[in-house]
Amino acid sequence: MTPEELAEHCASLPGCRRKGTTARPAWYVADRLVVRLEDPTTVTIRCTLAQRESLLAAHPETFGVPPSMERHEKVQAVLDRGDDDAVRDAVSAAHRLQRDR
Repeated sequence: MTPEELAEHCASLPGCRRKGTTARPAWYVADRLVVRLEDPTTVTIRCTLAQRESLLAAHPETFGVPPSMERHEKVQAVLDRGDDDAVRDAVSAAHRLQRDR
């Protein structure tokens, strides 16, 4: 997945708005973070801790948790080597989570 494909997917989610900077764009719904591009190959996605464990178990090559994120309801995904469908599904789940909070 490319950053452009991520942006297209986020734009397709109802109420999802781009914020952040040109270098580090982020997408929000109801002023709550859905996903943020950290660099051209890495994104941070909002999720519950249970969702994160499921993502890590099902797609260890795509998702990971850096030490700084261990206590937060977030997961990181690798765009250039990861499973595109799994990333899209995780972003869609983050959108639903944040929209419904």
